[in-house]
Amino acid sequence: HAPYFLEILEKEKMAFESERNTLRVRLDEVSGMSSDQAKEIILEEVRHDAEHEANDLMQKIVDEATENARGKSREITLQAIQRYAAEHVAESTVRSVRIPSDDMKGRVIGREGRNIRALEQATGVDILIDDTPGIISVSCFDPIRRAIAGKALEKLVSDGRVHPSRIEEVVENIKSEVQEKIVQKGNDAVMETNIRGLHPKIVEAAGKMHFRTSYGQNILRHSVEVAYLCQVIADELGLDGELARRCGFLHDIGKAMDHDIDGSHPQIGMDFCRKFGEKSEAVLNAIAGHHGDIPATTPYTPIVMAADAISSARPGARRESMEMYVKRLEQLEALAKEQKGVSESYAIQAGREVRVIVDAKSISDGEAYAMSKRIAARIEEEMTFPGEIKVTVLREVRAEAIAH
Repeated sequence: HAPYFLEILEKEKMAFESERNTLRVRLDEVSGMSSDQAKEIILEEVRHDAEHEANDLMQKIVDEATENARGKSREITLQAIQRYAAEHVAESTVRSVRIPSDDMKGRVIGREGRNIRALEQATGVDILIDDTPGIISVSCFDPIRRAIAGKALEKLVSDGRVHPSRIEEVVENIKSEVQEKIVQKGNDAVMETNIRGLHPKIVEAAGKMHFRTSYGQNILRHSVEVAYLCQVIADELGLDGELARRCGFLHDIGKAMDHDIDGSHPQIGMDFCRKFGEKSEAVLNAIAGHHGDIPATTPYTPIVMAADAISSARPGARRESMEMYVKRLEQLEALAKEQKGVSESYAIQAGREVRVIVDAKSISDGEAYAMSKRIAARIEEEMTFPGEIKVTVLREVRAEAIAH
């Protein structure tokens, strides 16, 4: 009987296949599409659903990663701040010198004011003598000149001999002492931050930063702080902490340069360090790029930018008005120094007067008068200032002879 049943099954199977084909043809006619087209539609719907779910999942992963990154960056920043706690004392532009008695004020002024004029001319500061008992004040926006004048005045007062030639002698000696202090401050900072292989000129420039401020913040202390913050951040990110510390310490070195050098302090700093043997491209890029002037080519530049912002943005670290005042006085001195034959220029009286010292051999009396007019015209054209600014051109002729 088995062949009989197999034959029946075969007939049933053929009938089923025929019916299925008939139904498929009718379905194609009703729907207006083939089975392959229907499969494609179903697959497309499945693909679309899968992509939608994948996009949702991807966005969720990105959101979580972003939140984790924010949390991690906050954690690193807080750790950096907590691990390096620094203090800053903002300086003013006035230094007070104590005197034993008010009789000394008359001796400092001298006959017809010759002593006070000699001291102001030799140091480029304002000497303020008023009714305040036991005090003579030294005023200058440049901390190095203020330090020289203050120390010179202290020495003259303690010595008791105050006359123009003695003033010049003391000022020259004090300038040498301050230069030694600059080098010492630079060496101390380099030792503190454990940075090796710096050229002596770079160390000296670091020492000059001790006498300079940015928005009232001592630049050398700021640079040391940024160096340590950079190291902490780099260590947390698994980068070279020692290299980051070097980048941070040198980032503001351009601010130690004299203001008559053209260019922004990042560019000046990079050129200066390259000139004196800094080979690391990471360090040079961090110096030039820490204000975004050039693209960052290493991860150390954004680390310096972050550490610089942390150090600068702390409440009380900086004072805006002081920086604007200092920049105005620097611009005033630079305008005067551009004139041919000028040896020195000093902004005094809080910027209400610029005193210009010229070379008597190359500038005549008539030319000195014309120069004062030219400088005044330049100031009017290029600067905005309240009130008026007095331009004083000093041409001093000295005659010396030796008796045998």
